[in-house]
Amino acid sequence: MEKELQQLLDECISLSGEQELEALKTVLSGVKNKLSGKNSTYIDGLLHMDRRLDHETCEIDIPITNVLDNTLGIVHGGFTATILDTAMGTLANKLLPEGYAAVTSQINIHYLAPGIGDNLHCKATLIHKGRSTVVLEADVFRSDGRKIAHSSGSFFVVKKQHK
Repeated sequence: MEKELQQLLDECISLSGEQELEALKTVLSGVKNKLSGKNSTYIDGLLHMDRRLDHETCEIDIPITNVLDNTLGIVHGGFTATILDTAMGTLANKLLPEGYAAVTSQINIHYLAPGIGDNLHCKATLIHKGRSTVVLEADVFRSDGRKIAHSSGSFFVVKKQHK
């Protein structure tokens, strides 16, 4: 496996220009973030998420890199959806008692402006916490302060399975 990976990496490097090398560096450093424990999941690592959490909000910042671009050269809506879902889900899980978890049951996103600039900032807040569902909302802002997306999400409360 290591030999295959090294060959793949060597091939990618030899085929790359400056932009592709920067993208490769971003991806590899994201994997390293996960492996070193800086981020808890590969998605967190690949997006270089900086997450802050308290009892009322979850905030996430990510740098905008060319890895996030769609064909128009702006942040792909799927990445915006990912940080919205992550911020709301993180807060929902923080609010639950030991032994329970929240899983996304529905998410609604209004895209308002293109994702451009240096970074994205997402902030999630609680709307309702019940016994079986949690409802939250979140907004994403780009580095110039303009809101690019607004979202609401519903999360099922489930009992964690013991492994």
